[in-house]
Amino acid sequence: MSSLAPMAAADRMTLIDLIHDAPLVIVMAVTGGGVASISDLLSVPGASRTVLEATVPYATSALSDLIGYSPAQTAASDTAEAMATACLERAKRLADADIPVAGIACTAALVTDRRRRGDNRAHIAVATRDGVSSSNITLEKGVNDRATEDRIVSDAVLRVIATAAKVAE
Repeated sequence: MSSLAPMAAADRMTLIDLIHDAPLVIVMAVTGGGVASISDLLSVPGASRTVLEATVPYATSALSDLIGYSPAQTAASDTAEAMATACLERAKRLADADIPVAGIACTAALVTDRRRRGDNRAHIAVATRDGVSSSNITLEKGVNDRATEDRIVSDAVLRVIATAAKVAE
């Protein structure tokens, strides 16, 4: 398990500037965690060049509506990939045909006020015309509060967007 640390604010701002300067446009959906990534992107000038749409399908019914079925597990790689694919299809409809598009998704299970089996974790996926890829983060329980876990996951979402935009590895 990892006790990842949030990105420095200046590094985050620089990364977002690079994302906004890239030609990629995105539709994104996050649920359970990673929501600060939306605010981060929208709070830096140039967001309209990057973000076509951002949603938070927090209710199970909203998530099911997004992906077209009720997932067996919400915080899972296959769910994130289905979310990213749905976001890509939406991006294709919203963007001009000659602009690079991506669907970005994050589904997470972070610090909660109820007992939960399993790790605190996040699954992040990106879908482009070239295919779908995903990554996972495991967070050590009891190390961070929910806000810090969301910050860590949100930073990971931003890094995935930067990679898709070809401005970072």
